[in-house]
Amino acid sequence: MATSKIQQEIEELSTKLKHYNTQYYQKSVSEVSDYEFDILLKQLQKLEEENPAFKKTDSPTQRVGGTITKDFETVRHEYPMLSLGNTYSVEDLEEFDQRIQKTIGEEYEYVSELKFDGVAISLTYENGLLVRGVTRGDGVQGDDVTANVRTIRSIPLRVVGDNLPEKFEVRGEVFMPRVEFDRLNNEIAQENEQRVKDGKKPNNLLANPRNSASGTLKMQDSAIVAHRKLDCYCYDVLGENLDFKTHSEAIAQIDKWGFNVSPTYQKCETIQEVTTFINKWENQRTELPLDIDGIVLKINRFEQRKILGFTSKSPRWAISYKYKAESAKTELENVIYQVGRTGAVTPVAELAPVQLAGTTVKRASLHNANEILRLDLHKNDLVFVEKGGEIIPKITGVDLASRKETAELIEFPTTCPECETELIRAEDKAVFYCPNQQGCPPQVKGRIEHFIHRKSLYVDSLGAETISQLFSLGLVKDPSDLYSLTKEQLTQMERFGEKSADNLLEGLEESKKVPFQRVLFGLGIRFVGSTVAKKLTEAFKNIESLSKATFEQLIEVPEIGDRIAQSVIDYFADEQNLTFVEKLKQAGLQFEIDETQNQQTSNLLEGKTFVVSGVFTQFSRDALKKTITENGGKVVSSISAKLSYLVAGEKMGPAKLKKAEKLEVPIISEEEFLGMIG
Repeated sequence: MATSKIQQEIEELSTKLKHYNTQYYQKSVSEVSDYEFDILLKQLQKLEEENPAFKKTDSPTQRVGGTITKDFETVRHEYPMLSLGNTYSVEDLEEFDQRIQKTIGEEYEYVSELKFDGVAISLTYENGLLVRGVTRGDGVQGDDVTANVRTIRSIPLRVVGDNLPEKFEVRGEVFMPRVEFDRLNNEIAQENEQRVKDGKKPNNLLANPRNSASGTLKMQDSAIVAHRKLDCYCYDVLGENLDFKTHSEAIAQIDKWGFNVSPTYQKCETIQEVTTFINKWENQRTELPLDIDGIVLKINRFEQRKILGFTSKSPRWAISYKYKAESAKTELENVIYQVGRTGAVTPVAELAPVQLAGTTVKRASLHNANEILRLDLHKNDLVFVEKGGEIIPKITGVDLASRKETAELIEFPTTCPECETELIRAEDKAVFYCPNQQGCPPQVKGRIEHFIHRKSLYVDSLGAETISQLFSLGLVKDPSDLYSLTKEQLTQMERFGEKSADNLLEGLEESKKVPFQRVLFGLGIRFVGSTVAKKLTEAFKNIESLSKATFEQLIEVPEIGDRIAQSVIDYFADEQNLTFVEKLKQAGLQFEIDETQNQQTSNLLEGKTFVVSGVFTQFSRDALKKTITENGGKVVSSISAKLSYLVAGEKMGPAKLKKAEKLEVPIISEEEFLGMIG
């Protein structure tokens, strides 16, 4: 077949399949059967495999998956994904409405939307093409799960439309439809029948649709993600040059662009209309294809949102109303005590199985010793269990009328349930700790698991089961012992052949290349998460400087408070920790920043801060930001009176320009910026 004819056939098949996808996912119209669709898709796959030069990133075959992702890159959100204030009462909504009235002083309206119980996602498009899908993470940064997002058929791989912005971001909620959740659990149940016949342990059923969606979105094999048929409802659009005056206009536009927008949203002129909306969907939520746990209320007009502004954590122009959590009554059979890697002892209630919010609940969190005392728990009490916003259910009360007189009081243990060391508790804390850090099995194993976590050293061939076996055989007592393991030792372990041993040793060798900030996070210093580790490594450059840093030097680092500073000092004051770090250094791990990775070409912009906005002729925005940092400057996201310069390109947002003018921040062009760096 001639090359031009092959290319034409690929384009025709792609166009046809995209049309069928749009009809099915956006308009609920099935123009062909699933079988016919799959036949056409296989034809396209075969042609693309034989002619890879004609395969495009927005091809329908990208929905099938097949990409294996060893690690998910952490990406900083261009626009932070803020959380919303929550309420469970209509009175709070009325107070919210009164604050809006007082602040705005003019007519306004709301948009009421359902609060979908899924996983928040950010979708970035450039020139109409999906380039990135990122999870919410901590709101500031999340994980790049683009390969998995491409498998979700209701998310457009390419957007076509009039006046399409060069770059924009769509926010949505990824979810697993109830029908797919049931299908997958039926598949697992059928597989388990065969596994039991073969004498194998059955696999666990999926817990609930929300957890299943979250776990699926972070799977390493996108082909499995495609099989699980996730869906996505989109509810927001962001960008520098979007010409929308209201939220409802923006939602209507992304609906036209082909995004899957739930038709359930509604404009409301009064708080009474909002209340009617809340009551309606509380009664009708079981009719939806997914779970909801409340509604989200937003001011419709963007100009009014600017007047209302933000708190440090959430917008003042939006609020979330949550439906009351479901509750059930069941018997408390026992309380067990789990020891974490930090030594904290957490009580967990074991319950007679009970159905709650679509799942079978067998355990519930008790948090700490104070909670057991507050509830006055006795063995075999009938307890009330609730599952609201938390993933793990909690006990909210006891049916005292049904308690037997002989019921035994539950008392928190005085010694560690794992190593029998006497527990300690700080005067101002509710948590009991086991101080035996070096000898308490779950603490040791927990620290090793944290050390090889994907945000730390990430050795993917080393899991919890292998760590447990290594520990029980006395081969590892802390993470540094991993680097002394030999192939001979590993092959003597149960179910560990030569191939497994080679993979593990290769993974450990590869981990020696992991940058300093991830190694620091892997050490497990209390309160030092991945973001804090990055701040500390940027400030102190190497482990020697950090270990000798004073309290005053530590708190000078942005976002490092008293508690973190003291924790770092305490860690390096312990001789055992210093020995541990030294062993890791001897093994070849990275304990200083590789300056060549972030080389500064000059200090011409040192001490200056910049906001970059608009479209530029000689730079992309990212390239311009990189040039600023390479010359010693700092790029920030928001305009304040302390800002040194706003670099303004074509089509920059009018709000930023207005704010910069109001605060008298110097506004410079691309040419003026180039003049600054010579």
